[in-house]
Amino acid sequence: MRCGREAAVYRPYSGEVLCRRCFTESVEIRVRRTISRYRMLQPDSRIAVAVSGGKDSVVLLHVLAKLEERFPKSELIAVTVDEGIEGYRNESLEIIEEAVRRLQVPWLKTSFKELFGRTLDEIIRAASEILGERRLGACTYCGVLRRRAINTLAVKAGADVVATAHNLDDEAQTILMNILKGDLTRFLRNKPARRNVEGFVPRVKPLREIPEEEIVLYAYFNRIRYHETPCPYHAEAYRDDVRAFINKIETQRPGTKYNIVRIHEKITQLIPEEEELKVSTCTNCGQPASSEKCKVCQLLEEIGGS
Repeated sequence: MRCGREAAVYRPYSGEVLCRRCFTESVEIRVRRTISRYRMLQPDSRIAVAVSGGKDSVVLLHVLAKLEERFPKSELIAVTVDEGIEGYRNESLEIIEEAVRRLQVPWLKTSFKELFGRTLDEIIRAASEILGERRLGACTYCGVLRRRAINTLAVKAGADVVATAHNLDDEAQTILMNILKGDLTRFLRNKPARRNVEGFVPRVKPLREIPEEEIVLYAYFNRIRYHETPCPYHAEAYRDDVRAFINKIETQRPGTKYNIVRIHEKITQLIPEEEELKVSTCTNCGQPASSEKCKVCQLLEEIGGS
């Protein structure tokens, strides 16, 4: 403690003891350094912030809004996708509406129903009826469709970049999942800032060096309301098993999550940049695709969609 104020936070991985104000400032400084280190944003960037209403995305919106005050030529636009999960999404939409009004940020939103003709609940029911045990996990359908929906909103907003709220825990989990699945391609492509690929708005991860626990504390100390109810489909996620494994090790060996992210970064720096992703046009929907048909159309066709 250097400031003399009452201690509020202890960081096991660094040994720091911080008051509320110093903790808040340290999080914001780390986000600024992450943005600068990976050249995520420019002073005049038009940034689409993917906001779901959960703690990570709402905190990201608040932090970027605060940082944006230094860059009057930049602009934030909140973008939200309603997946159509009964009894889950309504509260989060109210929270987002409150946040964008408070921060005076424009807000664009869409839904799976609007873009794909079905809600996620309807998609999962159809997949279960048609494919049975062969159906993919709900998170797979949701992830593919959400990425398309967010990109659609970012294009509509005229954004230069999409900022997503992946935190340190998310990054460490993704890296380990790709190792356990033997997915070298995804392992190498998981970067803080993705390159510009025709048809897709580039994505960046400003919170990638902030632990999940500290995002919760930041929200609490700064009185930021967020949606706390977990997605009803989360129990299906492979990620939950990996999360529990990493959290157990982190408790015993503080700094493990940072070590996972750092070693991944060192490995990817040793390997030459992957070839530019070849992008064509989906023969079915006309959207950018890496093969004859995009992943969205492939998944929907399997369950009797268009």
